[in-house]
Amino acid sequence: MEEGINLFEKTSTDPKLFSPLVLAFLGDAVYELIIRSMLVNKANKPVNKLNKESSSLANAKTQARFAQILSEHLSEEELRIYKRGRNTTSHSVAKNASISDYRQATGFEALLGYLYLKDKLDRIMELVDICLKENDN
Repeated sequence: MEEGINLFEKTSTDPKLFSPLVLAFLGDAVYELIIRSMLVNKANKPVNKLNKESSSLANAKTQARFAQILSEHLSEEELRIYKRGRNTTSHSVAKNASISDYRQATGFEALLGYLYLKDKLDRIMELVDICLKENDN
């Protein structure tokens, strides 16, 4: 009998061996899930309002700002991963973002993907919390 798929099974591959874009692909999903969960926990609102709020926090411009906020809070290893993501060449760009914002957002997402694969969910939540608190100010 074939075994089922474990959606949250982490790979045994060292996360540093993944391309920055693969890390960003995963980090984007992790970040989106955090933001959506946070919004739903705050209030039971119509989906269109939740989507609008989610979109305001999950876009390249906001994520680029978050990357700048985090710069002083990252370890050397985390900063290296962020820079790998930021400096990677992508063949696509965000619809409503500058190239600079898009690259910084990719670095932010790559960092989250890396931390997720390292099973450092507490660190992800700590960093997102720093960003959200600073964003409210």
